[in-house]
Amino acid sequence: MLIGEFQHSLDVKGRFIVPSKFRDELGVRFIMTRGLDGCLNAYSLVEWDRVEEKFEGIESGGKSLRDFERWFFGGASECEIDKQGRVIIPQHLREYAGITKEIVVIGNRSKMEIWSKDVLDSKPVDINECISLAEKIPGLKI
Repeated sequence: MLIGEFQHSLDVKGRFIVPSKFRDELGVRFIMTRGLDGCLNAYSLVEWDRVEEKFEGIESGGKSLRDFERWFFGGASECEIDKQGRVIIPQHLREYAGITKEIVVIGNRSKMEIWSKDVLDSKPVDINECISLAEKIPGLKI
């Protein structure tokens, strides 16, 4: 399970050091793609297979589903962590997420989210809304 939040800077080649806590979970090779909230999502190869399987069970959803699949899967890149623990964020993904220098890496259970620090800072979390939602989820009990 991926948990925690880490701040990093990209180097001139667009690389950052993957938190050591996440390397074992993600593996040396993993998939990075566009996320729904303006971030990037990174999945281990095993988790990526699970994501793909979810789409196998969806009946044809027409043009909207095809567009989403094209956007999500077409934007995906296989990434590899080098011997120093760094990974390159592909240019098209940096542009999508507005990543220039400072990033925040967040473990979100089965995926790693990569955010532009500026973008994440512009989306403050409403803690009262989170509490209200948590209270409505049956069986959550946290």
